[in-house]
Amino acid sequence: MVSKGDVLIQEGQTVNKTFFVLSGSLRSFCIDKEGKEHTLQFAIKDWWISDFIAMYNQVPASLSVECISDSVVLEFDAQTLDQIYAPFPEFEPFQRKNLERHVVALHKRILNQLQLTARERYQLFLAQYPDIEQSISNYHIASYLGMTQQSLSRVRAELVKT
Repeated sequence: MVSKGDVLIQEGQTVNKTFFVLSGSLRSFCIDKEGKEHTLQFAIKDWWISDFIAMYNQVPASLSVECISDSVVLEFDAQTLDQIYAPFPEFEPFQRKNLERHVVALHKRILNQLQLTARERYQLFLAQYPDIEQSISNYHIASYLGMTQQSLSRVRAELVKT
């Protein structure tokens, strides 16, 4: 069990762990040179989260991972995870599918940021994360969607009118 506000990975640290979410919600984020946070990913039930660049390339973390609601997660050491494949070969295709799903989600997210309007991005967010909005701050949602909190409020107001 991890509590809301707990930081599982801190930017700059060595990363050798990945986390599988059983319940609750986490986010990964980075902080730019002006001190502004940018949320890259939300992880909810059945999602993996880590700084995969840091873990696989053995470089310091460029992301932080924090719990945004009380959560239950499984923590895996990267080496232990690799060792699970030999005695449990059925785990490798499962893990591969999860990583494929993660890559597809990230690519879709990039394309959506480039191609969709703020309103469309917010509507897609609601469809992808139907239960998360009540448990996280508007700041995190706006950061994830690449907009200010004021823009998020405007988008919400427009949707109420229609």
